[in-house]
Amino acid sequence: MTSSVLWFVARRHLAGGRSTVLLSLISWITLAGVTLGVSSLVVVTAVMTGMQQDLRNKLLEAAPHVLVRQLGTSLRLEDWPMVTDSAMANESVVGAAPFVLSEVTMIRRGERGNYSQSASLFGVSPEEIRGAATGIEEDILDGIHDLAPPESGLPPLLLGLGVADRMQLFPGDTVIVASWENLRTDLMVFLRPTMKQFEVTGTFSTGMYDYDVGYVYTTIDDARELIGISDSTSASGVGVKVADPALAAGVAVELAERLPFDYVVQSWEQTNRALFSALKLEKIAMGVILFLIVLVAAFNIVSTLVMVVADRRREIGILRAMGMRGIDVTRIFVIQGLGIGITGTALGAALGVSVSLLIERFELIRIPPEVYFVDHLPVSIQAGDLAWIVGASVAVSILATIYPATQAARMAPVDAIRHD
Repeated sequence: MTSSVLWFVARRHLAGGRSTVLLSLISWITLAGVTLGVSSLVVVTAVMTGMQQDLRNKLLEAAPHVLVRQLGTSLRLEDWPMVTDSAMANESVVGAAPFVLSEVTMIRRGERGNYSQSASLFGVSPEEIRGAATGIEEDILDGIHDLAPPESGLPPLLLGLGVADRMQLFPGDTVIVASWENLRTDLMVFLRPTMKQFEVTGTFSTGMYDYDVGYVYTTIDDARELIGISDSTSASGVGVKVADPALAAGVAVELAERLPFDYVVQSWEQTNRALFSALKLEKIAMGVILFLIVLVAAFNIVSTLVMVVADRRREIGILRAMGMRGIDVTRIFVIQGLGIGITGTALGAALGVSVSLLIERFELIRIPPEVYFVDHLPVSIQAGDLAWIVGASVAVSILATIYPATQAARMAPVDAIRHD
């Protein structure tokens, strides 16, 4: 039988009958269920993908793609020139620079007393700020774009926006930085930290709460002096920047083979593996939970078609008596289920994409950055994610038609015609 006839019969079965109002209402509810389920999946998947990409981009901008450290009791890397030379030998590496990292206490003196704030002090070379190993320069909001000494002659200090806001510091202000790694004995034979006065030369914002509220930068020489590293070839580690962050894992493996056994080389993926694994698992869990809405809508398709079979039993019997094959009856009900599934899926996908774009464009949903690393829900709509959602929804709709379509095809024409 021709497809046009099957489509006509399928449309008539859904559109009219003795239970027209009830069937029409159930059909609309089923359609709304599929639409709601698909749109929810699209929005949540886009948000989770957006969070992964946003966090990935911010990490790659603020931190090295490959991190090199040396094992030992001092937790210091003793020969950073050898490490940078080995790293730059790789064609994929575009920059490598040493850094000094130390936990410090920042003290701001005021008329009403002193205010202190703990922070992680990064001592880097001016070349690193300009992109040798990180992209931190792009995040500088206010002040100079390097670590050149200010006119006062004090060592420069670049603050995260969160630290600057908490301490009410602005470019040109001075602040005392105390290091507890370099303890000294005073006249009373008490141990005290080494303190040094710095001038704030700029502020930066990565968009990541942990970085902005806890990180400060200065020159590597000033950091060495503060924490007591006398050897200019020593550092806390070496940061390596790769042309394509996707190649960082391979670069890390190759670099580890070139360096002595006591060197630890980690790509950004290894350093943040737990975080991205948690986000990936959360995305899968949310997708599975929301897909249950689509499954509920699929059961509604089953119930709708079962009611159509019961309502159109006599007409089915007449069609069978006129020579319609059982496979054609099956196709009629598959077409009906597909009509609901495809229409609901298309409407849901369109609604989900529209809502996602609105959330991204106007930053509609604000969230606490100290918990989620970002201050609003980022959105990223990927063709692959959209394809599997649409495909899964249509596939479930097809599966939902199997039972009622099979029951309709198995009807004996005589029994169906006698049905009242």
